[in-house]
Amino acid sequence: MPLDILLVDDDPKLRQAVADRLVAAGHRVTMAADAARAQALLGERGFDLALCDVVLGGASAMAVFEQIRRESPETDVILVTGHGTVQDAVRALKAGATDYLTKPIEMERLAHEVGQIAERRELERELRRARSQVSGETGAQLVGRTAVMQRLLERVNTIAASDAPVLIAGESGTGKELVAKILHEHSARRGRPMVVVNCAAFPDTLIEAELFGHERGAFTGAFKKREGRFKAAHNGTLFLDEVSELPLQAQAKLLRVLQEGTFQPLGSNETEKVNVRIISATHQPLKDLVAERRFREDLFYRLKVLDVRIPPLRERQGDIPALVEHFVSRFAPDGRVTGLTPRAWAAVTHHPFPGNVRELEHAVHHAVVLAGSGLVDVHHLPEELGATEVDEPAPVGEIQPLAEAVKQFEREYLLRALEASGGNRSKTASQLGISRKNLWEKLRSHGVPSKHGGDERRSDG
Repeated sequence: MPLDILLVDDDPKLRQAVADRLVAAGHRVTMAADAARAQALLGERGFDLALCDVVLGGASAMAVFEQIRRESPETDVILVTGHGTVQDAVRALKAGATDYLTKPIEMERLAHEVGQIAERRELERELRRARSQVSGETGAQLVGRTAVMQRLLERVNTIAASDAPVLIAGESGTGKELVAKILHEHSARRGRPMVVVNCAAFPDTLIEAELFGHERGAFTGAFKKREGRFKAAHNGTLFLDEVSELPLQAQAKLLRVLQEGTFQPLGSNETEKVNVRIISATHQPLKDLVAERRFREDLFYRLKVLDVRIPPLRERQGDIPALVEHFVSRFAPDGRVTGLTPRAWAAVTHHPFPGNVRELEHAVHHAVVLAGSGLVDVHHLPEELGATEVDEPAPVGEIQPLAEAVKQFEREYLLRALEASGGNRSKTASQLGISRKNLWEKLRSHGVPSKHGGDERRSDG
């Protein structure tokens, strides 16, 4: 199982040597040269393992360790110590660190320790999967360890127990219905029905009948009485997806249900009473529709007693490894597909995913089916992920030495990172977790011209 590793050390040569060894073992490594950069990265995303020098530039790195324990307690921590800092390491072990290594680092021991952590985490994952299959409680779940996702999970857990209406906002494909299911499953109504209505799927003439039901003969084609979705959701939850598509007349009837808990089916003078929690979702800003008089202001505030904003995938790119692992496990539960090659990872991380998590899910499903077993490579990915821009893997008879393959991958990845940042080397170095000097040295070693990506003075401002 490949790990997502944060490597924190102020010695550039040691940092690079350790990173090279871990990457060669199949892990993903993000580097930081100081505590400030490490803390910033921890604020953006989660990691499986943090490998951290106890002393960074003469200062203690214990603040980094404390942040990990506070914000990401599931992250394993290995501390690297000099001769005078073993006591600090022992103290950290008592506080929850996984292990510590002393300098000079023995690479074989490092590989062994990281390998053991990977094996343990894989066993824990398999155990969780087995328990969920035995109990039949797979449940809806949000996957993500970035700070923005942790805040989202905290908010969802906080408001789930309430009966108040919730408005979920987010771009298409971010998981609005998934959040609605979690809110329902963690509420007091979880044993009752959750009824889903896509308001955009019905024409204006039928949406009222769909929601509130109708009597026989209420309109052309109404050959028999039919109960609506509100009645079906009695004592449970009604999820109104794309609520912005409701016509104004239906909005008025929805407002009455929210205010009084009553409605009249089409063609009936009888008033029905229901007890329903309303969760609605939209990918359009409802405030703008209110300003354009396309959405009732009073209904907007009734729906938005509580609100949840789901971030697009581009704002939580640090969750992509966890999401890929989650989808690979779902679509290849027998374990035949074991992960992605470095070049496939480069293609996935380079793609902007305008379709958000739904697009990533479909991409992984597509790749797993084509791969069948082993590792997913770039040619297994959908074409829109840029697979056609990446060289095909070398035929079996042309396998390169590992060091040469890693060097080639690093060059391609650096060029992709430069392109993504518009040639801004400071931004590129920051995103890669290395110093600008280190980036410059790497580019020079790979024969990349100094003017690659545009005028350096202009692009760095």
